[in-house]
Amino acid sequence: MDFASFLIQTLNSLQYGLLLFLVASGLTLVFGIMGIINLAHGSFYMIGAYLAFVLASATGSLFMAILLGVPLALIFGALLEWALFSHLYKRDHLEQVLLTYGLILIFEEVRSLLVGDEVHGVDIPAVFSASIPLSDVLSYPVYRLVISAVCIVLAVALYFVIQRTRLGMMIRAGNHDRVMVEALGININMIYRVVFALGVALAALAGMLAAPISSVFPNMGSHVLIISFVIVVIGGIGSVCGALVAALLIGFVDTFGKVIVPELSGLVVYVVMAMVLLWRPEGIFKKG
Repeated sequence: MDFASFLIQTLNSLQYGLLLFLVASGLTLVFGIMGIINLAHGSFYMIGAYLAFVLASATGSLFMAILLGVPLALIFGALLEWALFSHLYKRDHLEQVLLTYGLILIFEEVRSLLVGDEVHGVDIPAVFSASIPLSDVLSYPVYRLVISAVCIVLAVALYFVIQRTRLGMMIRAGNHDRVMVEALGININMIYRVVFALGVALAALAGMLAAPISSVFPNMGSHVLIISFVIVVIGGIGSVCGALVAALLIGFVDTFGKVIVPELSGLVVYVVMAMVLLWRPEGIFKKG
């Protein structure tokens, strides 16, 4: 592998890992803070991708699709938490699994009824459609660099919100001791609603950003859901920093695994997860 090829794979690893972080960060917040095993989280990624397809087709712009789609995802997440997930906090994990699995089936059926089962494409914005030459025959798409930059900005913003704001303080307190937070007069149910809506919006945004490079197709959230759970387990349940580190690790392992040992690429990620858990059963970062 020459340097240009190595650089391309490194950039692909970074972009893939950061995109996975957007999905996994919402999952680890919902799982770690609210105690909800949400099997439907990958469906929010799919919904985001289809929102990008529908809204970009209607407006002619992926920018407008994202500007419209993210608020819609936030509202959808808040309504979903109010209508369904708010009733699961004191129930066992089996009921959570059954409900969220049922949501996967519902989302897939609604998607089929509304937009069909065909594979769709979303155009890359013209301003980002160029490529940067890395050698005489190899170049790297500008849009992939834009995805990485957006994900980095969101990761920094998410860290700032959780670690440096009053809302973040209440989220961390609710993660540590819900009863004490309620005793202090904080509306923990509203905090949970904000966390869930944020998780849905992050997953949907990841789907919108990925739509032009991965296409939009049925059941596209399944693989992302599995990898996201792997990231949450490796990083530490409830840890956003852990999700970032684990997502970057999985991005590099998966991308280079497909290049170096393609016949074992589907196994390498899970081997890494097993090795990390043998070393630190609670994940790289402790909960919180």
